[in-house]
Amino acid sequence: MTRLSRIGDGLRGSMTALVTPFRGGAVDWARLEALVDRQIVGGTDWLVPCGTTGESPTLSAREHDEVMEAVIAHSAGRCPVLAGTGSNNTTEAMRKTTHAASAGADAALVVAPYYNRPTPEGLYRHFAAIAEAADLPIVLYNVPARTGINIGNDVVVRLVETCPNVVAIKHATGSVDDITNLLNRCEVAVLSGDDSLTWPMMALGAVGVISVVGNLCPSLLKSLVKEALEGNCPAAQRCHRKVYDLAESIGRYGPNPLPIKTAMAICGLLEEEFRLPLCPLDAKARTEIEQVLRRHELIDTTSTALTPEAPAEAPASIPRSQREESIV
Repeated sequence: MTRLSRIGDGLRGSMTALVTPFRGGAVDWARLEALVDRQIVGGTDWLVPCGTTGESPTLSAREHDEVMEAVIAHSAGRCPVLAGTGSNNTTEAMRKTTHAASAGADAALVVAPYYNRPTPEGLYRHFAAIAEAADLPIVLYNVPARTGINIGNDVVVRLVETCPNVVAIKHATGSVDDITNLLNRCEVAVLSGDDSLTWPMMALGAVGVISVVGNLCPSLLKSLVKEALEGNCPAAQRCHRKVYDLAESIGRYGPNPLPIKTAMAICGLLEEEFRLPLCPLDAKARTEIEQVLRRHELIDTTSTALTPEAPAEAPASIPRSQREESIV
């Protein structure tokens, strides 16, 4: 491994899980490039294409490769790229990861194999095969609410100890106990997979976030992570409250990426277009998301024009139980 140090020193900071913009059923390449530019201007530390937020399940193999290539090419070294390369087919995940390496990605994000629900030994062999196939730092992605399988800490520790390029994990389990236990057992970079838990997780030792809300507010997420890493607790807490309210208030309206892409469409950042089985939210949900954006001053009070990032102070929080699922 040549790109990053053994424990993933470079894999930290504010990382945005990029949406994939569509127009007329096809990838909107011009919009994708504009979104990359907006992230870089906003201070985002890493770009993360082709994940759940990027609707990777409904991208063809060719589109998946081309989206990843386009983000790498347009970022042009201005921001490192963590490419989503996971699959529940180990051979396909190996192909995606080796392609990411050849295309110039700086690291690969590999989700747990979904639906087939392997044993711990099967999980270990899956990730070990991918790690061996590509000269690229590997970030494990644990999101059992979506995959139906949890990457247990025993598996993570074994991978870290035996695979030199397994250097980080995106944790989207909601369990602070798991994170504390993991960091007590091995040296691995932990990244929050839930916007609303970023600050609490960083207080436990996480070093950043792979963010959904960052698609809307890259500079806000950058500020949160920067203040947390620098140990500025009051400032980090203020940012956290804004991020928490925005994530909870939007995320309650449906599974990711429906709410965030709807919000971005309202702000004029992309077309409000999804691929089945995802479909647009109903008019009531859309109206309420627009109200959230206005409250946070993300759109003009008299139009849908995008305004500079200046989220309002968070009002009373919305209980997590009211949302359909975590915005990860």
